Amino acid sequence: MIPFTKAHGARNDFLLTWAHEAPAEPFLQAAARAICDRRAGVGADGWLLVKPPAQGAPASIRLFNSDGSEAEISGNGTRCAAAFLCDSGLAGPEVVIATGAGVKRLRLLERQGMRFEFDMDMGGVEIRELHAALEAAGQTLDATLAWPGNPQCAVFVDAIPDNWERIGAELERHPRFPNRTNVSFVRVADAQNLEVRFFERGAGATESSGTGSTAAFAAARARGLAGESVTVHTPAGPLRLRVEGESYFLTGPAEIVAGGEFYFSGNAANQR
Repeated sequence: MIPFTKAHGARNDFLLTWAHEAPAEPFLQAAARAICDRRAGVGADGWLLVKPPAQGAPASIRLFNSDGSEAEISGNGTRCAAAFLCDSGLAGPEVVIATGAGVKRLRLLERQGMRFEFDMDMGGVEIRELHAALEAAGQTLDATLAWPGNPQCAVFVDAIPDNWERIGAELERHPRFPNRTNVSFVRVADAQNLEVRFFERGAGATESSGTGSTAAFAAARARGLAGESVTVHTPAGPLRLRVEGESYFLTGPAEIVAGGEFYFSGNAANQR
């Protein structure tokens, strides 16, 4: 039996479980696949194991994608974890969470019931290749490779292609990325507005992405196409981003929507 709370950050959904209530380490990948399964499980883009703050150490999270792989960080997922900690009385207006991409700091701006709004310091973004020519779906794509704490491939387009999910699936496993990559398709409307679609490593198409939005903004800035702040327009609605010094900040929602227990069977998980 695995207790869970379900939350979403701009419709990027996650299941959250206290780390001490999760199965033993050898079963975590199978449990992630089972609990995130949208037909035979609860359903989510990812599963977060949360440790509360203790003895001066901050709260911490581990993130498993819906395919069972472990990821460094999710910006939307980290906001969901902050909401989980706040609702549990374990965090105040200033929330500190250790992730696989370092310690992240969030500030609670507003709470209405189970809906929270956070401003999150995403940290710096390393631009690893400004113009990468990548072959996928029979065409050459112009991408920027970035690292906001996880691998990101931001493909710049004049219009979001109809087959963007197919292209995203190809790029995720492109030979350039032996450990796979997250993919975003970025249309620059103007210096303050980006339209973006997301194909996430280990999860597939998602309606929004915090790290993907941050990488898209950083890539657009590096190309001279964006200013110091932008609105990223996603299928789930807008996310607001700005840069201060070397750090990128993302303002967005997190909403707790359900809770319960999942009955994990190792045999059932292996049947997928």
